[in-house]
Amino acid sequence: MTIKHLTRDELNAGLPEILTAPKDDGRIEMIVARPNQGARLERDEATLTLAGGVEGDHWAKGCWLSTNDGKPHPDVQICIMNARVIDLVAAGDRSRWALAGDNLFIDMDLSPENLPVGQRLQLGTAEIEITAVPHAGCDSFIERYGRDACVFVNVGPGKANRLRGVYGRVVKDGIVRVGDRMTKRNAEPNAA
Repeated sequence: MTIKHLTRDELNAGLPEILTAPKDDGRIEMIVARPNQGARLERDEATLTLAGGVEGDHWAKGCWLSTNDGKPHPDVQICIMNARVIDLVAAGDRSRWALAGDNLFIDMDLSPENLPVGQRLQLGTAEIEITAVPHAGCDSFIERYGRDACVFVNVGPGKANRLRGVYGRVVKDGIVRVGDRMTKRNAEPNAA
């Protein structure tokens, strides 16, 4: 089977459609748990918790970023990518979306102007908060989608609009399902 990697021109031609993603009320298109390194499990629904992230995901067992006490860092608990971006870089092959290694694929604008660090999002009965840790394409991304795709998400408009995605942390446990809406929430006011 031949896997198509799009050229830089083909990717750039798709940018205008990506930039029209909803600013709020985005739709969850896919949920993925990564039970082990390299393994992907598509889910129709998942429980998100402060303690474990996405139910069944390896984040809770340890990840590339740890706290000082060696625990998985909560700021990289949930990986989120725009569904329009992954559909483009996967050349329209939905069966290849999960290879990106993200937990949630949503139809929503992930740019810093739309979702600044600290922005809270309601999804299903859960709530998450966007964190400051940058998300970037890597060697695995190049292998799966091509060098041009990695440059597309990591440089220029791709970087400025966070096309590779964002990280979030769970702030309220709950259940999320494919088809649920993801909406912006105001941060909880500080208790006086």
